[in-house]
Amino acid sequence: MKRLVIATALVSILAACSSTPSKEQDAASVEDRGAGAPATAPAQKPPAQAGGVTTQPLKPSVVSSNPLKDPANILSKRSIYFELDSNVVKEEFKPVVAAHARYLQQNRGVKMTIQGHADERGSREYNLALGQRRADAVKQAMQLLGAQADQIETISFGEEKPKATGKDEASWAENRRADLAYPND
Repeated sequence: MKRLVIATALVSILAACSSTPSKEQDAASVEDRGAGAPATAPAQKPPAQAGGVTTQPLKPSVVSSNPLKDPANILSKRSIYFELDSNVVKEEFKPVVAAHARYLQQNRGVKMTIQGHADERGSREYNLALGQRRADAVKQAMQLLGAQADQIETISFGEEKPKATGKDEASWAENRRADLAYPND
């Protein structure tokens, strides 16, 4: 899988750098066999203007070979939200947790940090502990789904890094979360 991603990136870079595609580039096709991704058709020549400059932009699937940065991929979802005073992962976020666990399981060299957060209600100490329990709950769920403990670090920011700054329930709900962070994000 890692080799396919690297090969796809190299082909994309080489294709973007050349003014006219070579016969090898014309014949090359890349197939993404990631989780549920359909196979892609062989690459076609884009139309060219005078001087060999292409008029069509590259497709996002060619440019973004990293599933973590593809907005259409579930792996781009990075926040798990919680109820007030709770560290139980809600049903609606279990597919996100499962997708990230699968990604870690398939990419053993990848590490991530789960950052636990809380809203501003409660003492600083309580919110730090609650944020830690939230991060640990997500880590435990990922481990049960195949991720390795040494791939995941947990940390709590408590109420210190709010996503929303309002003083209402909608803002507080945004701040009751665990964020999934990969290196170089």
